Amino acid sequence: MGEFTIVGLRVVREAARCGSFSTAAENLGYTQSAVSRQIALMEQAAGRALFERHARGVQVTDAGRILLRHAETVLGGLGSARQELDELTAFPPATLRVGAFSTAMAALVPRAIAAAAPRLARVPLREGTSPRLASAVARGRLDLAVVSEMRNPPPDTEIVSLLNDPLLVAVPPDHALAGRASVTPAQLRGERWIAGSTEVNSTLLGAWRDAAWEPEIAFVARDWFAKLGLVAAGMGSTVVPGIAVPVLPPGIALVRIDHPAAVRPTCVVYRGGDPATPRQLFIEALRDTAADLATEVRQRLR
Repeated sequence: MGEFTIVGLRVVREAARCGSFSTAAENLGYTQSAVSRQIALMEQAAGRALFERHARGVQVTDAGRILLRHAETVLGGLGSARQELDELTAFPPATLRVGAFSTAMAALVPRAIAAAAPRLARVPLREGTSPRLASAVARGRLDLAVVSEMRNPPPDTEIVSLLNDPLLVAVPPDHALAGRASVTPAQLRGERWIAGSTEVNSTLLGAWRDAAWEPEIAFVARDWFAKLGLVAAGMGSTVVPGIAVPVLPPGIALVRIDHPAAVRPTCVVYRGGDPATPRQLFIEALRDTAADLATEVRQRLR
């Protein structure tokens, strides 16, 4: 029994599309005898007839339909490989300087880098606050940065939205709110909070609180591991963005805040001007990754 070949699979596919060996030969630039020979070799490899021959053309057999299904997968994969190789030649791997706020560095940025890795030679990273990262982009020190919403971005920069990231309350698993799908701000007023600062407006707490309520900040911890460690130990609650959910340790329960302002718009800032292909490819990778993370958050909160 012979072997299936790429040329043979292409001939079988074209003959099936056309319903004619002669038309397939014309479309592929082969002689009719060459097409007939390739069909014969593929039938030999299959061990059975792939076409029924008629006076007015050919018709695919059951065996032919099975082979065609797999041929589409094989040839489609090869076509995708050819496209990626062509793009790699046209746009060789580049260095892209990327900045992001801390929780974006947890899963969003690493996954996007992994997705874009074949097209990027190096990705120097910089972590910081959104205003400082945007300023670094404007000064040309970063190619792009993942930042929280910016109402007044620096001059000569552009903004691309990634997602409205939900803010979640992290509580110990034995907490009274654990197991709930969501809570209102009023149900959170008695909580003791773990935050990165005593200045509420500089933390995620400030995104959804109202002027009539001043949260009790029991512990100040800038490091996320410290915050979550304190939560797991039952020392208080903290607010985490949805994009951090995939890397949260066990022993933490999550509850969504039922308030329209309990989201953190997350976007990409970059310098305007001529399109930069590596940068644009990475932005697309960030968009795809953000969509995947949003799905993970919804599944976790079910």
